[in-house]
Amino acid sequence: MANDLISKNRPGSGYAFCRRVFELKAGLVGLAIGLIIIGGALIGPLLATVSPTDFVGAPFDPPSQDAMLGTDFMGRDVLSRVLHGGTQILGLSALATVIGVLIGTLLGIVGGYLKGRTDDIIMRLLDVAMAFPQTVLALLFISIVGPKSWLIAILVAAIHIPQVARVMRSVALRVSEEDYIRYAEAIGVSMMRIITREILPNLTAPLMVELGLRFTYSIALIAGLGFLGLMADPSIPDWGMMVNENRIGLLSNAWAVAAPVLILAVLTIGTNIFADSLGRTNRGMPSGPADDPKDDEKLSAGKTLETNSDNAAGKIRG
Repeated sequence: MANDLISKNRPGSGYAFCRRVFELKAGLVGLAIGLIIIGGALIGPLLATVSPTDFVGAPFDPPSQDAMLGTDFMGRDVLSRVLHGGTQILGLSALATVIGVLIGTLLGIVGGYLKGRTDDIIMRLLDVAMAFPQTVLALLFISIVGPKSWLIAILVAAIHIPQVARVMRSVALRVSEEDYIRYAEAIGVSMMRIITREILPNLTAPLMVELGLRFTYSIALIAGLGFLGLMADPSIPDWGMMVNENRIGLLSNAWAVAAPVLILAVLTIGTNIFADSLGRTNRGMPSGPADDPKDDEKLSAGKTLETNSDNAAGKIRG
């Protein structure tokens, strides 16, 4: 009962954070863009009128009534391949993001809460992992083992783990010094319960920020692997692979390259806008078209900002 009382109205609650996020116009715009692209990728195969492997014309035919975006380097329908091309890249990106953020968060919380030798061991191992060129190592493992879906997801997740762990550790260090954590320890609450009921809920805000950022990085990394021809199944359409396959015919049918590039660019911009809004909300800063240089000075002075729903100006509180 006492622990439940501690958990209520704790600072940085996830509900209050989410409510502030959805009050930000920029965050909603970014979220809407991302959901439209992701939703289109999920239902795209159902909307395609022809198979992505069917030949509908000569290579690099311009847009026509039969092929709205023309054909690719083998005479296949570009629109159909674009509609089918997001399933693999978004699925692997989501899986890699969840795995990387989950493991990184657990390592960061354990190190930040336990401190001492445990924290030192975890952080030094992560420092060693970050010392290696991670993208080069990923390419090395793929060239040795082969382009497997599970391997790509694990490698991209492994790239995320050290960065996520360091961010979560810094937050866990601060939260573990709060009075309600000390009170929970004093009344004999177990370590696992403190981590899951007291520390983890206070990591909701930075956790959501990391999810947005790492998802964007995952898309870029996996699209790059597709461009290099290292995806698990080359027969499955992939936006990154489409760019590499059709770049030789850019002057004949630009849509074969422009369509996947535009989709990746719009998706990246949308997720970046949403992640930026999450970050600004987490720091207690207003979200607007321009940053106020005085905001950083106020935050560095230990003051918080209260957003005004009518304008983007911040008023100092406390």
